[in-house]
Amino acid sequence: MIDSTATPPALPAPEETKAGSAFRPSRREPIRCESRARPGLSQRQQAKHLGISRGRWRHWQQRRQAIAAPAAEVAFFESPEGLTVLQRTLAAAHLVITELSAGGIRQVITFLNLSGLSRHVGSSYGCQQAYNVRIEQALVEYGRQQRERLRVEMPAREITVGEDETYHPQPCLVGLEPVSGFILLERYAQDRSAQTWDRVLHEATEGLPVKVIQVTSDQARGLLRHAANQGAQASPDLFHCQHDLVKATGLALRRAEQQAASHLAETEAALAEARQAAAEYRAQAPRRGRPNQREVRREQVAEVRHLAAQVEQEQAQQRRRQAQEIIREVGTVYHPYDLTTGAARTPDSLQAELTSCTTRLERLARAAQVPERPLQLLNKAKGLLPALLLTLHFFIRTCRLKVAALNLPSELALLLQQNLIPAIYLDRVVQRSPTAEDRRRLRQLATELLRPLGTADSPFAALSEAERHRVEGVARECADLFQRSSSAVEGRNGQLSLHHHGQHRLSDRKLAAKTTLHNYFIRRADGTTAAQRFFGRPPEDLFPWILSRLTPLPRPAKKRPKPPKPMYLQSVAA
Repeated sequence: MIDSTATPPALPAPEETKAGSAFRPSRREPIRCESRARPGLSQRQQAKHLGISRGRWRHWQQRRQAIAAPAAEVAFFESPEGLTVLQRTLAAAHLVITELSAGGIRQVITFLNLSGLSRHVGSSYGCQQAYNVRIEQALVEYGRQQRERLRVEMPAREITVGEDETYHPQPCLVGLEPVSGFILLERYAQDRSAQTWDRVLHEATEGLPVKVIQVTSDQARGLLRHAANQGAQASPDLFHCQHDLVKATGLALRRAEQQAASHLAETEAALAEARQAAAEYRAQAPRRGRPNQREVRREQVAEVRHLAAQVEQEQAQQRRRQAQEIIREVGTVYHPYDLTTGAARTPDSLQAELTSCTTRLERLARAAQVPERPLQLLNKAKGLLPALLLTLHFFIRTCRLKVAALNLPSELALLLQQNLIPAIYLDRVVQRSPTAEDRRRLRQLATELLRPLGTADSPFAALSEAERHRVEGVARECADLFQRSSSAVEGRNGQLSLHHHGQHRLSDRKLAAKTTLHNYFIRRADGTTAAQRFFGRPPEDLFPWILSRLTPLPRPAKKRPKPPKPMYLQSVAA
């Protein structure tokens, strides 16, 4: 994330701090004095030459000689270069272990002890806790400064916000811009009411040239009222719709399949027994009179029952497979463009396909005799269909307004809506497709949609380079407008839960520090941070910024091992 070979800025030499009546000098002061020392002078003469007391010079020499490490190692870490490496290593350990990961200060102490760096830097819990507090304070200050710096030249934007809450156990409200991955808000609150959401979102976007036009969420009542208060489109999360469909049919169809398998096993055992009895009867010596057909009829009945059980199991397996395919089909259908042709999907066609999916799923559930209680979840999922259709209406209407605002010729505007925007949207879908075959097919379809735009007689060929950039920017905004999932927020909630589980509580400062790392430090494969994608220009490098503002490293304290406790009987005898 940060080039480890780059030389960080020189650490400032802070002023001496007063502890009681004595002064505690910077760790760099002995190093500077060592560089100015003259060989061959006595301690008194050396101290007079350096302008310090003889006791201080003698103390520095004794402390250096007391370090239990090779002389070359001591010489390196008591040099300006070594102190810089030590500062960078300790800051990186805190940043990775306690902030990015879910570790604690004791893991940092273990790292210092195992690496041998505890011989050159204080490794007590109190010492490292104070250092960690300074790291977090610097992170929070960095996030505040970068936000103020980057918002100055940020272009005005209309954005979508994915919102959800998690509990630690206090509610933590999380709002994230899904295109860039930038966390707008992440804070603890007393409740998750619409008024609270309104307040924290207003505070998070205050001063930013953004307008929230869409809120993607799990359709909780507070979030729906909050979206209405913002005048934004309340888009449902597709996952919750599919999750309800799975809960309505998955367990019941799986149980029916298991019962069919159990029944088949019983009929197989009964058929084997009947065949054995019939074989034993046929092996007996012929008897006078009419032959007994009881065992033969028993075998025939067992074969019929076994065949019926096989058919029942195949039907149960087929129902479950069909239900899974239908639920996946809901996800395939819910797109503004057909993933097989690239044609724009109308609200009427989307309603017909979604209704067909729920109708077929309900028919399968009735055939499997699913109880009424799970079917209520199916009705709940069906109740989300109007919200899905409204989201498509919102997407179509907003795209038309954005394209109309460009004032393009009719032929060019038509190509933009029928070719460029669908191609960009399909490229977004490629990144989330599960199989290589799907990705290859969608890339080919996007390429076919872009082909008419690259011909010599295309209206795009007559546009200037600046106009092309402007048109493509609007097309990207339109393609990114259809947000059908709040999975990014759900993933962030999962990360926060892991951090909370490992550290038992997240203070407001630690939560703000983790938000800063997510926005300004973590990078995608293309090398961009969430802040760079959101504001449109990169922030300053976080790690060198933090290093330049850290105070000098504490020296390790003198080890004072506690005496072992005496034996209890020995103390009694004394």
